[in-house]
This record gives sequence, structure tokens and C-alpha cells, in this order.
Amino acid sequence: MSPGILALVGGGEWTPGCEFDARLLEAAGTRKVVVLPTAAAFEHPERRVLAAAEWFSQWDAEVEGLMVTSRADAQDDGAAAIVGSAGFVYLGGGSPLHLRSVLKDSKVFAALRAAWNAGAVVAGAGAGALVLSDPMVDPRGGALTVGLGLVEGLAVVPLGDDLQDDAHGAKLHRSVLLAPPGLPVVGIPARTAVLRDPEGTWRSIGEGDPEVFVDGSVAVEGLGALAGR
Repeated sequence: MSPGILALVGGGEWTPGCEFDARLLEAAGTRKVVVLPTAAAFEHPERRVLAAAEWFSQWDAEVEGLMVTSRADAQDDGAAAIVGSAGFVYLGGGSPLHLRSVLKDSKVFAALRAAWNAGAVVAGAGAGALVLSDPMVDPRGGALTVGLGLVEGLAVVPLGDDLQDDAHGAKLHRSVLLAPPGLPVVGIPARTAVLRDPEGTWRSIGEGDPEVFVDGSVAVEGLGALAGR
């Protein structure tokens, strides 16, 4: 079986401009979205779940907020079972370093990977998009570090409009300069998603135009530079 759609969103999730979420729901074949507000653990995560619930209600979809905010939560068998049986899992924005520390090598992330490999749709926005790749851009300065590795061989820089994002592009510039030869670095604007389809092809949807950089320059093939990842 092929993996499901992977959506990497540049930020501004669950706000007007992100109507592509309706297509993700349709692709998932479900009216239920499991939302992990893990990255917002110290910023009222329940508010992020409520925002997601209000957003998805316009398509008569139900949101289940899974409060995986600590390492102990991520090792909970019940939480892992919910993620593993989901048809659509969404990681919201916030602190990428906290998100990575909670989920890396955890039961919940193993369940997420298994669900995606079985065909579930997985979306990550802001921090959620940043950590799903390996390598991952370090939010403290733009250098590359270890990510969660749902997809490998590319790095993502969200260009959204919250505190952890890169609205002015400085982090993207540093990451492009620091990337090893041949590694694509993808800058994704807010309310824009870069999608990996089950066949392994990449495309974008939403308000903005993602940019792909390889070896310090804009890749002439665009998202085609991500082929095989």
C-alpha cells in the first residue's frame, strides 16, 4: 500500500486561505481529524484545538484534540492507538523543538508513521511541517539538525506569520547557505501547502508559491527537485 498524502503547511493553519483542507478531508475519506497541539504545549493548546474544530466544522467534520503535550503522553498506548487508527492526523504550529522532543522515537509517532504508510493523510503546519523532515532546520539559527524523518532528504522552512516562523526570510537564507550539497531546502509561505501525493510526486496548493533551493540557488525544476523523497 502507498502512503497517504503528506501536507506541509507554511503556517496560518485553520484560517481563511487554507480551504485546501477540504480537499485533504476528501482524500482522507473521513469526517474526523485528529489534531495534536503538541507544539503549542505552553501556549494554551486547548485553544488550538478549538480553532481547528471551528475551522473544520464548515465541512461538517469533527476534530478530536489529542493532548500529547509531554513525553509521557507520547508513550501512552491509548494515544498511540487513536493516532494509529486515524484517517487524518494534523500537527499544529508552535515550538518545533518541543514537538520534536516529545514525539521522537515515541509510540505516538510510530503510530503516526504506520497510519501514514497505511494511507492516512498527515498534515503539519509551521512547527509541524518543519519537524517532519530529516534533516530539520534548527529554529534557533537555521542550521540543520535531526528531524522526525517522516520524509527524508529535504529540509523545510515555514514562512508563516507566528513567532516561530520566518516572515522575513532570514532563517531560510541561512538554511540555504548551510545546507549540504544536493539537499533541497523548501520555503513554504503561510496558508500554502506542499503536498506529497501517494505516488511520490510533489505539488503545491493554497495562497503562496513555495520556493525550492539546491546548492545555494533556486531550483529551476521547482518542486520537481523533491522527486524520490
